[in-house]
Amino acid sequence: METVRVALDAMGGDYAPSQMVKGAVDAVKEYDRLQVLLVGDEKAVREELTSCGYNGDRIRIIPASEIIETAEHPVDAIRRKKDSSMVVGLKLVKNGEAEAFASSGNSGAVMVGGQAIVGRIRGIERPPFAFVIPTEKGCSMLLDCGANVDTRPDHLLKFAKIGSFYMRDIIGVKDPSVGLINIGAEEDKGNALARETYPLLKDCTEIRFIGNVEAREVPVGAADVLVCDGFAGNIMLKMYEGTAAVLLRVIKKGLMGSLRTKIGGLLIKPALKDVMKDYDASAYGGAPLLGLKGLVLKMHGNAKHSEVKNAMLQCIQFHDAQIAKKIEEHIAQ
Repeated sequence: METVRVALDAMGGDYAPSQMVKGAVDAVKEYDRLQVLLVGDEKAVREELTSCGYNGDRIRIIPASEIIETAEHPVDAIRRKKDSSMVVGLKLVKNGEAEAFASSGNSGAVMVGGQAIVGRIRGIERPPFAFVIPTEKGCSMLLDCGANVDTRPDHLLKFAKIGSFYMRDIIGVKDPSVGLINIGAEEDKGNALARETYPLLKDCTEIRFIGNVEAREVPVGAADVLVCDGFAGNIMLKMYEGTAAVLLRVIKKGLMGSLRTKIGGLLIKPALKDVMKDYDASAYGGAPLLGLKGLVLKMHGNAKHSEVKNAMLQCIQFHDAQIAKKIEEHIAQ
């Protein structure tokens, strides 16, 4: 099968470049079809590769002299820093030198750069970050997770269409349900955006809209596709992940409280480990920016090597599924 080339922003994120490089090394060892193009400071990246003991030919260094910092204004940063690891990496996708780009860097810059450099699919005004989250029933897709903090009702309608298509044609969910994230079940609940979006979703024959979904219903799996603006979605996603991490620590602490609980802990450890790994954010890699002409993936800002490795696998899977092409064909229809 064909090799999948992934441009990885080696300088983006809280733990760059060490964790980016380590994740890339782990990934090429596990996935035979993968080639990683590490974009960033050549000297720093080479030192990290040496410390990992890697000297193979499936990781290449693509020099980039600048870094877009987390606090920088996205539009200004993309315009000014033409030789940043993010801009150089995105251009590799645009020029067909890489099948995907992944970054843990400035979310706004990834969004702006993805649209300006890789380009939007015709008919998509606001590409959303889409993240598959675990639920009691399996999984749901939450979008937008942070690309667009200010949106219009017609944007949320487009998110619903994209999410429905993704869950049906990529994940394999038959006739996926769509829910609008809101503060109550009634049709007239919520802010102006929610109230104006509700009738658009209700009247859309391309989706199976089931109404409003409250936050407490999300972990249960109330809907296959969860639609909201990027501000609410990003808060929900991080709360979701933070709660799972705290619960795991509390359970571990409780199991170590006495000899009896320690014995019980040993007995349930295998089952508990299997359950909790489903709620480990790093296991899901990152969130694709859906609606672009190429594949762009945003990882968490605090991503470590395990998340980077899993993001590389996502890129292979998304490339094989031809997500960008299928969304473009779907929107054209």
